[in-house]
Amino acid sequence: MFNWISDNLGTIIVALILLAIITAIITAMVKNKKSGKSGCSGNCASCPMSGGCKK
Repeated sequence: MFNWISDNLGTIIVALILLAIITAIITAMVKNKKSGKSGCSGNCASCPMSGGCKK
């Protein structure tokens, strides 16, 4: 077991770093959603999804 961990230590570290980054991004997105912020710029005239907006 320890041999496998030592052989794959670089891969494990990279995977943990990526997992931390993804978790931080999702947490920020959820926090923004709960506070009412969104990715919308408010310019509905140029938005291809303007017909689907909830106003």
